[in-house]
Amino acid sequence: MPNYTDCLSALIPIRDTLEVVNGKWKLLILVSIGVGNRRFREIQRSIPDLSTKVLAKELKDLEENGLIKRTVEDGYPVTITYTTLPYAETLGSVIEALKNWGVQHREHIMGTAS
Repeated sequence: MPNYTDCLSALIPIRDTLEVVNGKWKLLILVSIGVGNRRFREIQRSIPDLSTKVLAKELKDLEENGLIKRTVEDGYPVTITYTTLPYAETLGSVIEALKNWGVQHREHIMGTAS
């Protein structure tokens, strides 16, 4: 039977993960950038109901956590692009598991699960 130490050894890293990818937007933003949406407006348009203010904050958080890179290209107008960094790929299995669970859960709730 698991004990208190086993519980803490699971809770602490889960809490750390949730602090990085918290909220409903960060993983969606990572997916959007990962499939090729590089500019601010492209990312925003690809995710329904995502406000400009929230996107700006979440992009900053993702950059601070080493998951994306913001590149400013001089010129007129100035071009800002976002790309995922290799470290973001470590979340691939997490994103895939969440997607699979979401499909299963939707089927369960809608009554289409077997």
